[in-house]
Amino acid sequence: MKLRNVVVVLVLVAALAGWWATRHYGTAEGSLPPLHTETVERGDVSQRVVAHGSLQPVERVEVGSQVSGIVEEVMVDFNSRVTRGQPIAQIDPSTFEAALNSAQAELESAEAGLELARHQWERVQELRALQFVPPSDVDEARASLSQAEAQVEVRRHALDAARRELERTTITAPSDGIVISREIDRGQTVAASLNAPILFQLAADLTRMHIHANVSEADIGMVEEGQQVRFQVDSHRDRTFEGEVIQVRNAPLMEDNVVHYETIIAVSNEEGLLRPGMTAEVSIITDEVLDVVRVRNTALRARIPDDIRPPDPEGAGEADAVVYKLQNGELTASTVRTGLSDGTYTEVLEGLEEGDVLAVGLSLMTQQEGNQRSIFGGQQAQY
Repeated sequence: MKLRNVVVVLVLVAALAGWWATRHYGTAEGSLPPLHTETVERGDVSQRVVAHGSLQPVERVEVGSQVSGIVEEVMVDFNSRVTRGQPIAQIDPSTFEAALNSAQAELESAEAGLELARHQWERVQELRALQFVPPSDVDEARASLSQAEAQVEVRRHALDAARRELERTTITAPSDGIVISREIDRGQTVAASLNAPILFQLAADLTRMHIHANVSEADIGMVEEGQQVRFQVDSHRDRTFEGEVIQVRNAPLMEDNVVHYETIIAVSNEEGLLRPGMTAEVSIITDEVLDVVRVRNTALRARIPDDIRPPDPEGAGEADAVVYKLQNGELTASTVRTGLSDGTYTEVLEGLEEGDVLAVGLSLMTQQEGNQRSIFGGQQAQY
């Protein structure tokens, strides 16, 4: 008796659940369950190669020092604009001034020795004409004069070298640009004994920049010079910037056993929003079609239950895809011929028109009085 009562209760609950589900989630015509759909639209479809890279100035100049000493003054700071030949730092010149004065004195001494040798040469020539001195004295006087002339040249070159060393204590900008890095402070000692230390880094023009992007070996075959590029940076996620591929380098870069090839992309930075070192997410446009009929790829992979799926049309095996149109509450199968795909949308060449509604699969959501309802309550995912 108890078992019969339980069975009756279960049957009643099942009947009520079926009636409630039919009322709330059945279609208006009562023939199709709720379906998730996509609408065919017009738009652009582009095939892209995605890579990452960093923004760098077109021309970066590292300013060093050829002399050693204590930094006496720094005339510029970060972001300072400089012109070619402008002094930007001063190294203590006292040691080099002393060396210059010493070289000047040595030159004057050599010139005095040359003057004496010249007078001796003239005197020996006069005495030789009178046969008062032997020929060996003439040869000795000639050699002394040549040595004195050579000594003057040596001291003159030494003076020029000392003057150049003194001039190098004033660090000047080698080109017009902006200071993007300053590595020294006043009072710091610069040691240039082995290699020239880097004091500043200058960017010639930040209105034009390059992206050094690493493209994987699987995609590099599709990348060519002249292709358009769209990219984003983290500091301006709401903006999409544009550029152009200007160089694809052949030197491979190995990182974690993965081969990449460096691709140089020229970009414009007239607004000054891009800064050196920013990481860019790059999309290189390898192929693109504009204002074409397109459909989401999910509609080309529809999952329709067997009990409501219409039979495939003739030639379905030769078509690129089979889609299911929803018209007047009924599903009809249709073949389509597709073109370019970007992973999200696919170009439709034949078989569909703008505005067609395609079924993708069953939906766990239905519309009731303008609000989405789920048999489980709340907002339920669609598939």
